[in-house]
Amino acid sequence: MNTKNRDKLIVFDTTLRDGEQSAGASLTSQDKFRIAGQLQKLNVDVIEAGFAASSPGDFSAVRKIALEIEGPTICTLARAVKSDIDAAIECVKDGLKPRIHTFLSVSDIHLLHQMKKDRESIMLMAVDAVKRAKEFVEDIEFSPMDASRSDPEYLYIMLEKAIDAGATTVNIPDTVGYSNPKEFGNLISGVFKNVSNINKAIVSVHCHNDLGMAVANSLSSLENGARQIEGCVNGLGERAGNAALEEVIMAVKTRPDHYGISSDINTEEIGATSRLISNIFGFPIQYNKAITGQNAFRHSSGIHQDAYLKERTTFEIMHPDEVGWRGDAIVLTKVSGRAGLKSRLEYLGYKIDDEELIEIFKNFKNLADQKKEITDQDLEALMSEFHRELDTTERFKVVDLDVICGNKQNPSSTITLELPNGKTKTSTKTGTGPVDAVCNSIDSIINENITLTEFAVSSVTEGIDALGEVTIRIEKEGTIYTGQGSDTDIIVASAKAYVNAINRYLIIQSSN
Repeated sequence: MNTKNRDKLIVFDTTLRDGEQSAGASLTSQDKFRIAGQLQKLNVDVIEAGFAASSPGDFSAVRKIALEIEGPTICTLARAVKSDIDAAIECVKDGLKPRIHTFLSVSDIHLLHQMKKDRESIMLMAVDAVKRAKEFVEDIEFSPMDASRSDPEYLYIMLEKAIDAGATTVNIPDTVGYSNPKEFGNLISGVFKNVSNINKAIVSVHCHNDLGMAVANSLSSLENGARQIEGCVNGLGERAGNAALEEVIMAVKTRPDHYGISSDINTEEIGATSRLISNIFGFPIQYNKAITGQNAFRHSSGIHQDAYLKERTTFEIMHPDEVGWRGDAIVLTKVSGRAGLKSRLEYLGYKIDDEELIEIFKNFKNLADQKKEITDQDLEALMSEFHRELDTTERFKVVDLDVICGNKQNPSSTITLELPNGKTKTSTKTGTGPVDAVCNSIDSIINENITLTEFAVSSVTEGIDALGEVTIRIEKEGTIYTGQGSDTDIIVASAKAYVNAINRYLIIQSSN
């Protein structure tokens, strides 16, 4: 391991790659760039921005991030095949701080059933891939997939050859979340003991959460010499997800006595990053989620409250401000002006120009007419709605909606949409319920053969006048697309969410 990194945790964020592989996730290029910008504020060391060879849309999104996001290393994933490596080279070679991350399976179960190749052939593929990437990009990461279920002796040889071929980081994945902290720690320890040239590379881990041990396994690897942790904000990722980076980061920060390492993460941006990603992905954060959950710093028990009021550290091991947690928020009302709104938005981390402020203030006033008080959570929902509209410019937009429903009549919906050409079109349809009627009206205008697969409603804040946020997922040709909408009227929010999902489908299709 490089001496200069002996006491530093390298945070490798794969929210834009493995996180996007979460079932039901779909990101536009604009989504990816917004998230990358927030990860830049968080000051992660590496952003795995996508899989360059997977589609033209992902290629262009990764390339834009590689060329424009300063600070973090920008990485793209590639299978250990020439076409993937060449796409990765073309995508990031001109970037500010590029990395190519190549991988292939190493466990016998994968070799037999997935790769259908012998060990020697796989070894040659790994070496050739690293060498090819190294010709154009200096920073190369190599991952032997399913390492935790592989033959350790074969793994050691493969890592040694990959480092000889030019890998600067070697990643040990627990690809299916099979391992446990003691076992995984021993595996990492074995890598340091048995790979003769391991001091020439950084040792990384990529743990999945199938058995709920991704964070524990990641921390165990740190105890045994690993210095790069790969994971996703909010624990997103394939199946049960990856290690939740915010939990690893705060464990290291809160327990320097145990781990003896530090990171360069701007932890005050953790909360904002978590909320932004939750909103864009359409995956709510569970209330009792460690670090970023709504209840993470709330005290309900009388005994706890009494002790907390006497001395905070009796029941809090972290300060809420350390992670940008939003508790009792400052509120704005309908009499608040533009200056107050802009000041509060800037405090929340939003940079807006005067032209944007005019439009946002108009939306703020409309909301303030319906709600007595506007909290920070309301403002974040307002800004998410504003960005959704910006990201779907030139697409469909809800202009007007009237719904008639009741327990003794068939629900009907009359909706007017603004079309991509700027004209409007109105349709009236019935349905089994008000939301079904709204979706039928929208379908008759947009004329796309899609299936609504999921509908969820959440409250942004508490109270009868709370802003409601609707998440809708649609399926088109086997792919899931997510849309969101917010409004004090749930039916209006549903219409916005359905149209947003369709817009995202159209945008992603046009970029691929």
